[in-house]
Parts: sequence; C-alpha cells; structure tokens
Amino acid sequence: MSRNAKINTLLLLVVAALAVLPLVLGLGDHKEEPFTGADGEAEAAITEIAPDYEPWFSPLYEPPSGEIESALFSLQAALGAGVLAYYFGLRRGRRQGEARAGAAKEPLVTTGDE
Repeated sequence: MSRNAKINTLLLLVVAALAVLPLVLGLGDHKEEPFTGADGEAEAAITEIAPDYEPWFSPLYEPPSGEIESALFSLQAALGAGVLAYYFGLRRGRRQGEARAGAAKEPLVTTGDE
C-alpha cells in the first residue's frame, strides 16, 4: 500500500469516526432536537437572550416543508462536491499531461553499447 493510500485510508477512517461517534456516544441526547443546525441553535440563543427580538429580514423563499428544505440543502451540497471534484480532477489531469509532455520532450540518451 502506497503512502498516499495509507493517508487517504486514515482520513476516511477519521471522517467515519466523526460521523459515527456522536451517535454512538449519545451526544445531544439531552436536547429536544439533538442534531439541529447552527441556525436553530442561534435562534434558540437569541430567543433566550432577547425574547422580544423581531427579525428585521425574512427569507426571499421559504420551502413549504422541512423535507423540501433538506432536499434543497442536499442538492446544494452535491453541487458543491461536484464543483470541487471537477476542479481537483482538472488540476490532476493538467499535472499528468504536463508530466507526459515533459517526458516526451526529453531526448533519448544512448550509450552506444547496444
């Protein structure tokens, strides 16, 4: 196994641990909604600090249900992952193409013994 493969495997294990450990350890079980996002946490904190606070801005579009909101969020994440994968793939392809072009330009050195 190459060094890069070991590093990638280790990184995948760390990511899996970060995803699974909160569930296994029961982090957030004491909350009503254990895995709410930062928006929900911020709204709860603001309501606690200033109960009379009224938002001065409302969203331009509010999805009709939580499922649609989750689907749109997932779509946004998928598009972002696709853009990142395209960018890194393009950079890798360019680097490989440059290496091949550089190898093709190098003159062949013969010793004359053959």
